[in-house]
Amino acid sequence: MPAVAPTLQHMIGGLIATPSISSVNPSLDQGNLAVVELLAAWLETLGFDCEILPLQSHANKANLIATLGHGPGGLVLAGHTDTVPYDEGRWQHDPFKLIDKDKRFYGLGTSDMKSFLALAIEAAKDFHEKTLQQPLIILATADEETSMSGARELMQLGRPKARYAVIGEPTNLAPVRTHKGMLMEAIRINGRSGHSSDPLLGNNALIGMYKVLGELLKWQEELKLQYHDPIFNVPYPSLNLGHIHGGDNPNRICGHCELHIDIRPLPGMDIEELQAMLQQRMVRSIQATGLSVDIHHLMPATPAMATAADGRLVQAVEQLTHHPAGAAAYSTEGPFLNQMGMETVILGPGHIAQAHQPDEYLDHATIRPMLQILQQLINQFCLAPMQ
Repeated sequence: MPAVAPTLQHMIGGLIATPSISSVNPSLDQGNLAVVELLAAWLETLGFDCEILPLQSHANKANLIATLGHGPGGLVLAGHTDTVPYDEGRWQHDPFKLIDKDKRFYGLGTSDMKSFLALAIEAAKDFHEKTLQQPLIILATADEETSMSGARELMQLGRPKARYAVIGEPTNLAPVRTHKGMLMEAIRINGRSGHSSDPLLGNNALIGMYKVLGELLKWQEELKLQYHDPIFNVPYPSLNLGHIHGGDNPNRICGHCELHIDIRPLPGMDIEELQAMLQQRMVRSIQATGLSVDIHHLMPATPAMATAADGRLVQAVEQLTHHPAGAAAYSTEGPFLNQMGMETVILGPGHIAQAHQPDEYLDHATIRPMLQILQQLINQFCLAPMQ
């Protein structure tokens, strides 16, 4: 008899037990190849054609494109394979062991978002290549929690090709069709150190940063007035002052100071224009001070996502979930799939409040409804001829 994919709980447990942390801290960062290979092995038993695509930017990381059926159109069920780091000592359970307790599955990645990949495979078990009029594609990506390099490399390849995509981030079964973008920028003021007893012996970078902070707060208010979208809980682009460090000792004039900021643009705002405006305003803020400013990207920017409200997939998930498609404050790989020509929505089990938290869990109550939604989407977008 041919091999079959394991049970849903076994798959979730296997994914949780396979660490795949991605982090900007190299000492914490891990590869995801073991997760991708595990998914491919299960999918191949169901007849999927599996391609493991190593990332050019990370030797130990890869994307997986698993395809059942042929032809134009089709539906992508997408999820990222990586997790954030965990807080050692703050978990009541082993983060890499699936714990079934109190009608919840506990483990790192249960909500965000390894369980969705197992659910996608479970949903696919009832379908066969010969019955599909359009392909079903399960996409597993790398590095979403940091650089989104997996999605960026897929966009460069122009793959996968499909008409529709569902990304299973935890939305508590309520569809999301739009979210803000994300820029993380470092602003460094360069001065000249010297003995603190005489200000003329140096040029204090902290004083320059004071001017920078004033300019950023002014810009923040201008952005609030200039841009507005009521679908978001915070209906304007936000600018957060997140981290600052300068100097090394109170008896030395501060020779350098660095500020890290986060900007969340609304859909329709041009990221390159924002970055150019930031550069212009920072330079202007320290004119005639003798100081200099350097700005660099802490990570590549993620564009905002905006899928049309009247799209076929949006309307389908609204009917299936009985929820209007809304907006999210976080970022996803959605805009990259949209740019590849796929109408994309974010829809998954679990709640975003569980993501990135100790004792992360997935409620059992969301599993069966999510599975039924996925099966109905496959019926609608893969069994019927392309419209």
